[in-house]
Amino acid sequence: MNLIETIGLRALRGLDPERAHGLAIKALKAGLAPAPGPVTSQRLATSVAGLPLPNPVGLAAGFDKNAEALVGLSKSGFGFIEVGAATPRPQPGNPKPRLFRLSEDAAAINRFGFNNDGMDAIGARLADRPQNMILGLNLGANKDSDDRAADFADVLAHCGAHIDFATVNVSSPNTEKLRDLQGPAALSALLSGVMSARSGLARPIPVFLKIAPDLSDAEIVEIAEVAMQSGVAGVITTNTTLSRDGLTSRHAGEAGGLSGQPLFERSTRVLAKLFSATEGRLPLIGVGGVSDAEQAYAKLKAGASAVQLYTALVYKGLSLASDIAEGLDALLERDGFGSASDVVGTDTSRWL
Repeated sequence: MNLIETIGLRALRGLDPERAHGLAIKALKAGLAPAPGPVTSQRLATSVAGLPLPNPVGLAAGFDKNAEALVGLSKSGFGFIEVGAATPRPQPGNPKPRLFRLSEDAAAINRFGFNNDGMDAIGARLADRPQNMILGLNLGANKDSDDRAADFADVLAHCGAHIDFATVNVSSPNTEKLRDLQGPAALSALLSGVMSARSGLARPIPVFLKIAPDLSDAEIVEIAEVAMQSGVAGVITTNTTLSRDGLTSRHAGEAGGLSGQPLFERSTRVLAKLFSATEGRLPLIGVGGVSDAEQAYAKLKAGASAVQLYTALVYKGLSLASDIAEGLDALLERDGFGSASDVVGTDTSRWL
């Protein structure tokens, strides 16, 4: 992190969190954010579900909900970018305040509720995307929808021509009863509709499923079975948690999903259990608490083919993407691995 970024982060942390986030997006759009370009090497370059990634460090959904800063993000050093979530119709989300920094815990709590501009506006921005990036879209459902399962398929059908992968997000805790769709019967039906929409695309793309960290071992096994039977390309593990174990911040009692450092162990255990349940046959993307190269490396060793991060950017800035990728390259070299894919699942037992 350079001096300018350090000063900028300090200034942003003095503002309301949601306003600060909006300014960060504006900085990216204006070309004022770090732009190291592609960060890659023979060790870092990998393929996940057929997607060629320059490195396995991705940006999680939620940072650029409305696909407004694609040019800046394409130069940010991430190996892949996920935007959204997008719903069929625009919706304002939950009342403010709905984003809280937990600085003492290196964490955040949000209860946004899928606030976004809707698939028409987001789809138009995706159609004008830079081509020098691997870009995905998180699919969501409107809060007042009569058929939430159909919403996911509708967004994919509308935007699928302009993205490289899509994610079915049934794991946000901020839309009432959305997580109920993680049950086997509901999830099978939902994914069947999404995969049908995928088959209608001129260029069928990988579809990932994003799950919650607050699952029992039995639920993880059920999800593994449904995922492997449905034809999804992989699972993003995990979204935010409802747990508040060990927090010290005054905002610990706020409603919403917790992300950041407190999520690392919980999400990594779910990741390892899912890797075991699928016997490594389904690519997993590890999310939750990644803030340095060592933690990214731990996710890979636990069973992730790639990782994503978001909350750590609040505390360490956008240059963290290239820092983690470069650090991961050094760790792979240190331990004698020729590629990131070689390390996947080599230390799963530690987390079971």
